Amino acid sequence: MIKFFSKENIQLDFIIVGTQKGGTSALAHYLKQHKDIQMSRKKELHFFDNEEYFKGDRPNYKPLNNHFGKRKLVGKIYGEATPIYMYWDKAISRIHTHNPEIKLIAVLRNPVERAYSHWNMEVQKNKEQRDFTTCITDEISQIENGSKVKHRTFSYVDRGLYADQIEQIFSFFPKQQVLFIKYEDFLDRQKEALVSVFNFLNISSEDYIFEKKTLNKIEYSSSIQKTEKLFLTEFYRSDVERVEKLLNWDCESWKN
Repeated sequence: MIKFFSKENIQLDFIIVGTQKGGTSALAHYLKQHKDIQMSRKKELHFFDNEEYFKGDRPNYKPLNNHFGKRKLVGKIYGEATPIYMYWDKAISRIHTHNPEIKLIAVLRNPVERAYSHWNMEVQKNKEQRDFTTCITDEISQIENGSKVKHRTFSYVDRGLYADQIEQIFSFFPKQQVLFIKYEDFLDRQKEALVSVFNFLNISSEDYIFEKKTLNKIEYSSSIQKTEKLFLTEFYRSDVERVEKLLNWDCESWKN
């Protein structure tokens, strides 16, 4: 028999905060299958990056509550996945205000590959008509001259500058409350990566039945050009080196 308890506002126990095109859909799907996890009714709630919900003195948590139901299930941990949170200004601070004890999960992908996948997605959605070279050169020019403004769609390069995003997370949350996963490791060893997530969330993996799932895979019409890859790899090099130090990772494959 399922037990409930009433609560004015749902308090989330964990959030997948990033990164876009980093396998978050697959991870959210796997977590949703666990008997001890209650994921939101849909992926990407875009609650903590929505200015409308944070006007005035107190946040309006009603839209968040509506994605989980009126009553919280006893024995379940509650979570959602919105990969823009890691990137978007104020989202992390708002999450901290919501629950300082919350756990955050972020999957980080090679920023060059992430940028190209992001661009392909927007092209297929008919939101982008420019070629990839034009997009990245224009954006890098804005970043370097200080005129770049965070954008929900046209942020192919900027989203891959992970170091500042990681530092912002660590300025609000202790490292033991944050799990960073390398996308390439998750892709190659999904079951093992999932067990590490369950351990991080303090739930058992013993009865979990793993069935590999591929979600939101984009078929590219062409491969990234060698000149584009070299250009972006050099642009990201110093940031990747900062990521290596922050997370104690070996990201040599991201620098070649």
